Amino acid sequence: MIVTYVLFFFFFFLMIRRPPRSTLSSSSAASDVYKRQGINAEYGENPGSTMTKGTTSFGKRHNKSHTLCRRCGRRSYHVQKKTCAGCGYPAAKIRGYNWSRKALGRKTTGSGRCRYLKNMPRRAKNGFREGTHAKKKESPSN
Repeated sequence: MIVTYVLFFFFFFLMIRRPPRSTLSSSSAASDVYKRQGINAEYGENPGSTMTKGTTSFGKRHNKSHTLCRRCGRRSYHVQKKTCAGCGYPAAKIRGYNWSRKALGRKTTGSGRCRYLKNMPRRAKNGFREGTHAKKKESPSN
């Protein structure tokens, strides 16, 4: 009789034991995360507090690595490297890569005012004449 009770409890505890940590069970994974984050009972301190990458790190960001670029006007000019991450200044060629089609479209001809180019069709129609004046239109006389 006692042997049956012992066997019953033995198999009962085998059934309700926790799964091993190597399994992908959500309960064991969650408990492992909480154990890693928990307070160290021996020393009364949080062991993960010195290695945080979150909120406490954002308070230390007050040095500017990039400033305004002379050529493109964006805040992409690296102060120590003395180069612009956006346009490549002081290089002669403007920086642009084919793996970024949208960026090329933002900086291409026609994306701005085209102060010089918008007059070209009219000037081409007139043969690029210079130094002449238009003739006065005569008013219709009665």
